[in-house]
Amino acid sequence: MTRRLLLLIGGSVAFWLLVALPARLLGGGDRAVLLSGTALLLCLLPMAGTLVWASRALQAGTPEEQLVSVLGGTGLRMALVLGGAWALTHWVPYYQGDLGFWVWLLICYLFTLALDIGLVLAGRPPAKV
Repeated sequence: MTRRLLLLIGGSVAFWLLVALPARLLGGGDRAVLLSGTALLLCLLPMAGTLVWASRALQAGTPEEQLVSVLGGTGLRMALVLGGAWALTHWVPYYQGDLGFWVWLLICYLFTLALDIGLVLAGRPPAKV
């Protein structure tokens, strides 16, 4: 599980570097780097938590725990990411009224979600025949 967690963090940081630095050079400036970094951190923390939760549920093997981790993880991820973004855009003046932050949030959420799901599925135990 530690290896998959490190892959999630490393893959997310690599993705951030691949998109934020060109965005900075193409006119976004330092603001693009800061907004994308904040969006990535908002997405990465819940994704790491649900990766650990889903990995443990898959190892336990009971269908009920697996269902709860899938449905609960989905709701928890979305609630934490959107709640954190809402809090930032309402209480931190730097993020207020900036549509670019929401675009970065969507991009980072979709990437980290795909990476998270891929890592969970790669770590599942072999099927019993």
